[in-house]
Amino acid sequence: MLKSLLSTAVIAFGMIGPTMAQERIRLSSNWGEVTADLAGNEAAKSLAQMLPRTIEMSDHLRQEKTGKLPAALPEQTRQRDFSIGTLGLWSSDHFVIYYRSGRVPLPGIIVLGKVPGNVAVFDRPGSVAVRIERD
Repeated sequence: MLKSLLSTAVIAFGMIGPTMAQERIRLSSNWGEVTADLAGNEAAKSLAQMLPRTIEMSDHLRQEKTGKLPAALPEQTRQRDFSIGTLGLWSSDHFVIYYRSGRVPLPGIIVLGKVPGNVAVFDRPGSVAVRIERD
């Protein structure tokens, strides 16, 4: 039992540790505010170097807010599945905040980070200006 518990802890830590960096960002709008942990990849580091920044974001498919960054971020490994709170990059310069879980078509998204808390503040139709800054 102890071996099983230790294996589970190592797997869980491995899933959290390497994928997330220590850097936190704050996303705020007239609708509310959330914080997120950035992923430990070059695209997320490049995003952090652009901050602070305000992005006009629109609703897409009632699952995400999406907006254009001023420059492309580096290409990274992509994935198709996303969960509530995932911050991603659709094309090289389209920042996405997912407020629902789902799956995107190929080529997938680059994960930039994760909001560990509730992102329901973005779960409403319409556009919104989102301020992104280091926390």
